[in-house]
Amino acid sequence: MRMRPTLSWTPTEELPPGGTDPGPVVDALRAGGVLVLSGAGISTESGIPDYRGEGGSLSRHTPMTYQDFTGDAQARRRYWARSHLGWRTFGRARPNAGHRAVAAFGRHGLLTGVITQNVDGLHQAAGSEDVVELHGSLDRVVCLSCGTFSPRRALARRLEEANTGFDPVAAGINPDGDADLSDEQVGDFRVLPCAVCGGILKPDVVFFGESVPPVRVEHCRRLVREATALLVLGSSLTVMSGLRFVRQAAEAGKPVLIVNQGPTRGDRHAVSRVALPLGAALTTVADRLGIAVDA
Repeated sequence: MRMRPTLSWTPTEELPPGGTDPGPVVDALRAGGVLVLSGAGISTESGIPDYRGEGGSLSRHTPMTYQDFTGDAQARRRYWARSHLGWRTFGRARPNAGHRAVAAFGRHGLLTGVITQNVDGLHQAAGSEDVVELHGSLDRVVCLSCGTFSPRRALARRLEEANTGFDPVAAGINPDGDADLSDEQVGDFRVLPCAVCGGILKPDVVFFGESVPPVRVEHCRRLVREATALLVLGSSLTVMSGLRFVRQAAEAGKPVLIVNQGPTRGDRHAVSRVALPLGAALTTVADRLGIAVDA
């Protein structure tokens, strides 16, 4: 069963705006056993825009859906041309203070794990271990026919060779690594098949309209059960793939704390909401805990 893509969400209840005191986050981390759930908002300070914040990519861009990708060869051409260009930008992105703070919390034994909705690999680059990539990773490619996984960098080299001179200027880069290009800029970009069986290649990410693998969902549910608190960082929780873990934690009586600059779909479940930029907020939290964050 494929999920219907959820691209937007409108608050249905009036809640006071989030505060600016990260004290409850400090207290939760000091007690330990915290599970982090991060979204696109934690990577904006690394130059990767989010979907729904101010200037978010959904204001100008409709993400590729699984149904379009698998059912339309021209849609795949557009995707791979745009993603090939966007991959270069993703490759240059570096972890920011928010990623580094999360890694520091983990090194000091305050976290039980990190679930990220992001596909950029920046948590791992910052030093976080045992990160669950809920929506997969742009670092990998999978064949939809034979199931072979391969490194994205290998496909990038093949695409460079097959599309010599392809170097358009993108209007923007999106959180899924998809660059904004017109059909004219895409042109006759050459899409390559699986080197093993000739099948259709897809990045190992969960597209809109595609389900997160059940085994991965159950792994995350187990992490929620084992945690003492859930800390949401930079996610609007619009899509159910992340919201379900907030609901699970709240139903189990575990405190949910949210650090996000805008409202989220999980706000009514939170015991604390902080509306601050993540880099500054988490650096402040680390300072109060006496934890050094790597520069």
